[in-house]
Amino acid sequence: MSVLVLVCSTRPGALGPAVGDWLMKTITPRAAELGAELLPVALRDLDLPFLDEEEQPSSGIYQHEHTRRWSALVDSADGFLVVTPEYNYGMPATLKNALDYLCREWAWKPIGFVSYGNTSAGTRSVQHAKQVVTTLRLVPLGSTVAMRIADATENGRVRPNAALDGAAVGVLDELVRAAHALRPMREPTRGGALSGPLPGSYLRPLTPDDAPEVTVLQRCCWVDEAMANDTLAVPALHESSEQVHEWLATWHTLGLWRDGRLLGMVRARRVDTDWHVGRLGVVPDLRGHGVGRWLLRTAEAAVDPECRRIVLFTGANSRQNIKLYQSEGYQLAPLADVDGTACLTKEVTL
Repeated sequence: MSVLVLVCSTRPGALGPAVGDWLMKTITPRAAELGAELLPVALRDLDLPFLDEEEQPSSGIYQHEHTRRWSALVDSADGFLVVTPEYNYGMPATLKNALDYLCREWAWKPIGFVSYGNTSAGTRSVQHAKQVVTTLRLVPLGSTVAMRIADATENGRVRPNAALDGAAVGVLDELVRAAHALRPMREPTRGGALSGPLPGSYLRPLTPDDAPEVTVLQRCCWVDEAMANDTLAVPALHESSEQVHEWLATWHTLGLWRDGRLLGMVRARRVDTDWHVGRLGVVPDLRGHGVGRWLLRTAEAAVDPECRRIVLFTGANSRQNIKLYQSEGYQLAPLADVDGTACLTKEVTL
C-alpha cells in the first residue's frame, strides 16, 4: 500500500511544509502497522508549469518529462493525503493544476485532506477540491483534519495536540481501508492487466501478496480432483497460505479477477526445455463457460522461446480434465514412478 502525502503550497515561507512534517511524524508509526508506505511529495519540488500538454490528459499521451514524472508518481500510489491551505475560499491553483495534468492515474483511489487556514481552518478549500476530485474518479474521505492556524500552530510549527494527532491517524486508517476496498476498481486500469473472457473480468500476474486468495481458490477447486481420484493426497488441498506465498514467488502465475474475486488461475515455468503448466483451476460456479480453456491457452501463449514441449499433470481418473487437455491437442504420455497421476504433453509449434 503506497500513500502519497502531497504538500500543496508553493508560496515561499508557507506553513505547508511544517504541517506536512507534523503529519508524517504523527502517522508514520500507524502506517507501519497498516503496511502502508508513505511517500512525501512537495508540489514546489515537482516544478509543474501550468498545464502545457497539447493532448487531452485522458489520452495518456505526454510530451514533457515533468508530466511523465508526475504520472509515474501518481500511478504508483494507492491513495493520497493532501496538505492544503485555503486561498480566497478555494484550493491553491497549484493543486488544481496538478490534478488537471492527469486522468487515468487518479481513478478509483481514495484521497484525504489535511487543511489549514484562518477563519474556516481551510475547510472551504477542501470542499472546493472535493468537487474536482470526484470528476477524476478519486474518492474523497469523510474524515479530515482541519487546523485553525492561530490555535494549532506556534512559531511556524504545529503545537502538540492529542486531538489533532488522533484525527490524522483516523484519516490514515480510513484511507487504507478505502484503498483496499477500491483495489478491484483500479486494478484493471493498471499496467499488466488484460481483459478477461467474462464481462468485467481481467487477468493479471499473481504475486506472493495474493497467497490468501489463491489458498481459498485451491481449497474449493481441487475437491472434485480428490473425489474423482479417491484420495485426499492432493497438494493444492493442503498447502498453507505460507506455502502458497513461497511458490508464487517462483512460478509465473496468472489470475482471473472480477469485482475483487479470484475466479481462476494457472501457473507455468520452464524446466529444461519443457514448459510446465499447472494449477489450472476455475471456481465451481463458472465451470463450463470456457474459462479454463481460455486460461490454458493464455499459459501456452507465454511459453519460453527455448521450450520444445508443454507438459502438464492431472489425476489419472480426472476424466473431465484429460478430455479438456486432449481436445487442446495434448497426448497422454507414459509416466513412471508416480502412481495415480497422468502426464500430458504437446509439442510447441513455432
